[in-house]
Amino acid sequence: MSDAPLPLPTNPQTPAAPNAAAQPGSGQAANQSGSGATPVESPAAAATITYDDFAKVQLRVGTVLEAKPAPKGDRLLVLQVDLGGDERRQILAGIRQHVAPEQMVGRQIIVVANLAPRNMMGLTSQGMLLAATDPATNKVVVVAPSEAVAPGSKVS
Repeated sequence: MSDAPLPLPTNPQTPAAPNAAAQPGSGQAANQSGSGATPVESPAAAATITYDDFAKVQLRVGTVLEAKPAPKGDRLLVLQVDLGGDERRQILAGIRQHVAPEQMVGRQIIVVANLAPRNMMGLTSQGMLLAATDPATNKVVVVAPSEAVAPGSKVS
C-alpha cells in the first residue's frame, strides 16, 4: 500500500455555470428537481479549502431576540440577533419552511459573523446562521451550542 496522497476529486460544475446550485445557507436554495428540497452536495464534490481560508471564518454564538417572516417570498425568516455587548444584527435565514418564527425567539444559534452584508428580497442580511439538512429526510436542524453561553462567544 502506498503512502502517496490520493488525488483530490474534481468538481465538474464551475461557479460561473448558469445552473450552479446556490451556496448552502445563502437563503437562495436551488430547486432544480421540483421537489421543493434543496439538493445536498456530496462531500466528494465539495471544493477543498486551506486551513488559512477556514481560519478567516468567525463563528460566534448569537441569541435570537426577534423572528418574523420576510415580507416577500416564502423561504426567509428575518432574525434580530444579539451578538454580545451592544452588537445586534439582522440575519435572513432560508429556514421559514422548516422552523416557525416563534420557535426561534430566545434560541442560541451559531452565526458566521464576518460575512459581508448581502441584500435579499429588499432586506439586508448581516451574517448567516448554521443549519444541517438530513439528506434522507430533508429535515433542517439549526446548529446551536449544547449549553447556554454568553452571546458573542467565539466558536472554535
